Amino acid sequence: MGKRIIAQARGKGGPRYTAPSHKYAGRVTYPSSKTKGVVVDICHDPGRNSPVAKVSTPLGEFLMIAVEGLKVGDEVEIMGRVSRGCIARLCDIPEGVPICGIESYPMSGPRFCRGSGTYATIISKEKKITVKMPSGKFKEFHPNCLATVGIPAGGGRYDKPFVKAGQAFYAAKARNRLWPRTSAVKMNAVDHPFGGSTKPGKPKTVSRDMPPGKKVGSISARRTGKKKR
Repeated sequence: MGKRIIAQARGKGGPRYTAPSHKYAGRVTYPSSKTKGVVVDICHDPGRNSPVAKVSTPLGEFLMIAVEGLKVGDEVEIMGRVSRGCIARLCDIPEGVPICGIESYPMSGPRFCRGSGTYATIISKEKKITVKMPSGKFKEFHPNCLATVGIPAGGGRYDKPFVKAGQAFYAAKARNRLWPRTSAVKMNAVDHPFGGSTKPGKPKTVSRDMPPGKKVGSISARRTGKKKR
């Protein structure tokens, strides 16, 4: 009898695959009304790639993505003048200014461009605000959606290699990611449907109704193969 494959063990939700969210700094949010705040701390968050800034306002404290150049003591305006590190509506931000932490709809909180070094750019303003995303695609947003002006800090983290396997291990452990990850075709037949000497020896496309032990590969795929242009 075979073992539980990784997809099954992950679905059970055991401690090995559960993110240690109690160690994270918290959720990044936006205030619900116009106000001003001061950056009281910039801290590392194990749950994300960019640092977070703790901003104190008359309405209370909140966490936001720290942009490049933001430091302790800086003033942050929410729905006020447009400057580096401020939070403003898309309709108030000039075209061509790099932005991050864009809301998907008004008052949803930051959803897009939250990773270090990733930013979007406003292309045009009409009934909807057209934004060029980091992927190069264009996406439309409601004019009242909030965004942070600037580029998330920590964009140079890819320039420094891990060098040692131990460093990569601790980086994965901080978010409880499975590392090192063994390829399915390298496993034995008892460990994974793709294992064994046939590599994998069976179609990768499986039905949606397959049992959990078989549901690996392309699940209920409409098509496979390279797309012809």
